[in-house]
Order: sequence, then structure tokens, then C-alpha cells
Amino acid sequence: MKKLLSWYATAKRDLPWRGTADPYKVWLSEVILQQTRVVQGLPYYERFITHFPTVSDLAKASEEEVLKLWQGLGYYSRAKNLHHTAQHIATVLGGVFPKSYQELVKLKGIGDYTASAIASFCYNEPCAVVDGNVYRVLSRLFGVQTPINTLAAAKEFKALANELLDKPRAGEYNQAIMEFGAIVCTPQSPDCANCVLRDSCWAWAHNQVGVLPAKLKKIKIKQRYFNYLVWLSADQQTLLQKREGKDIWHGLYEFPLIETSTPLSAAALTEQLREQHPLITPYLYNENPVVHKLTHQHIHTSFWVLTTHSPLEKGISISQLERYPVSALTANFIKNFWKL
Repeated sequence: MKKLLSWYATAKRDLPWRGTADPYKVWLSEVILQQTRVVQGLPYYERFITHFPTVSDLAKASEEEVLKLWQGLGYYSRAKNLHHTAQHIATVLGGVFPKSYQELVKLKGIGDYTASAIASFCYNEPCAVVDGNVYRVLSRLFGVQTPINTLAAAKEFKALANELLDKPRAGEYNQAIMEFGAIVCTPQSPDCANCVLRDSCWAWAHNQVGVLPAKLKKIKIKQRYFNYLVWLSADQQTLLQKREGKDIWHGLYEFPLIETSTPLSAAALTEQLREQHPLITPYLYNENPVVHKLTHQHIHTSFWVLTTHSPLEKGISISQLERYPVSALTANFIKNFWKL
């Protein structure tokens, strides 16, 4: 794989977490980039580093501060794990990151991939990193047919990646293969014409580039219907509540919610509200539901505006809404409805 390292030396992108052996910065970048592309994740990384330059700074922050900075990335459990682990490192470990894969992988929210990245990038420990990019490169290069979203694939690809690993240059090699998958061997329209590994690529030789890597069919997606009650009082206040329980967006704020198994009509909602709010007539802000697609579920969201002349108990000033961490879906509504 010397060709890969030579390619990386000239083609790699200039990213702020590259060229550093600071495990905090590497850890932060890898957690952010696990579910988003660099162009989307970079502003989040920069905001986190600006607000929390060290792991101790992150540990001192409140959970709401962390969630607010994370807002829009999704997978909010990762932000909570990030905060929890920062507190553990700052208090229990004296602000010092573990220096081996075996110790790193014990930390909450740090699995095989992230532990391998930190250990190899910062300490050059010879452990292979296997992310989506690596799965794709190895699958195409060696013609591996095992569906990548299976336990069998996790073991098979990890073993193959470790076999190929340039141990004296483990960190550089891991970054090279990840970068190659990100900008050359991409999921759609890979740049095979300029691929330095094309001559030894099984998928290219067998016209299977568009087929690999293989995946099992997705599970059935659950359909959920969220009806948000957007209260609006004469003194420019509204209501928010914090999501509790083990569900999506746990710990974030939202408008009062009525969840239904099917779409809710204005007449049905008015009937539900009649006993406590007989004079309130809700109107639907969005004619078509906003569909928020997650891995295993689709959230069909309707925003119902309820105007009242009475003060709202526990009301929140509309001008203060931006202080609260909310889902991207709710943030977009607030931005469009109130122009905040």
C-alpha cells in the first residue's frame, strides 16, 4: 500500500485536527465526523474548540451548553457521551487522556473505531481504523462480498485492515485510507479514472464498483406523527418543554407535543383541546408535514399555532428561544416562523 501513502502525501486535505497529536482534538473531530461529512462537521469542530479549548473546559460546561453547540448534528447521545467522558477524564484521570487502545476503549462513547483513531493518530499504536470509508475501499479493492452492516463484516474487515496496516506508520496509514475513501473511492461516482489503486482493484476489474460494498436490506421504518403546539401569547411568549425518557432528542427542548399514530386533523385537535382551552382555535402552520428521516423512523411533523390573550404559565420569551438546545427540525421552524 505504498501507493496509498504516496498519494496521501500530496492529496490530503488541510484540516485543523491533522498534524496534531492532541488526543482531545482528534477525539472531538472523530466523534463529530462519525455521522457527517467534513464540510458539515468542520464548523461544529471549530465552534467546540473555540468554546472549549481543552478537555477540562468541556468538562466544566453544562449539558445544555454542549447540546446547544451540537444542535443540528443529530445523534445527541454522542454529545452527552462526549460531555460525560470529558468530565471523567478531567476529574478521575486528572485531565490526561489514556495512551493506549485498551484504556481508551473503556471510556463511555469510545468504541473500537474512535479508540483506534486516537491510539494510532496520537501515539502511533499499530491498530487499524475501520470506518465507512475503509469498509468501502477494502470491499472494492479485494472484492469482499460480506454485507458491511453485519457482525461478520466487522470482524472480517477489522482483520483485513490490521493485516494491511503499515505498522511503523500506523497513524499516517489509517488517515490515508480514510481520506482515500472520502475523496476518491466515494459512495457515488468514485474517481476511478484517477485512482492510484485501480490496477489492483477487484471491483474495477469485475465491473462491480457500483455494487460494493454490499449491505443487507434496511429494516422496516417506523412512521411517527408529531403535532407541536406552538403557543403564542399577546406578550410575545411561548412554551417549551424538555424531552424526557429513552427516545430521540432526549434532553432537548421542544414545543408541547401530541404524538399520534396517524395524521391529526384540525377538528380532532380542537376537540382534544376543548376541555381546557374552549376558546382556542389552532391553525396549521405547515400545510404539508415536515418529514424528518432518521435511520429507523420517519417523523411527520405538524406545527399548530395557538394564539391566546392570556399570560402563559411558565412562558418563555420568544426573544430567548435561541438559548435552548432543540432539534434541527424545531430550530428550522423557529428560524422561519419568528425570523430568529
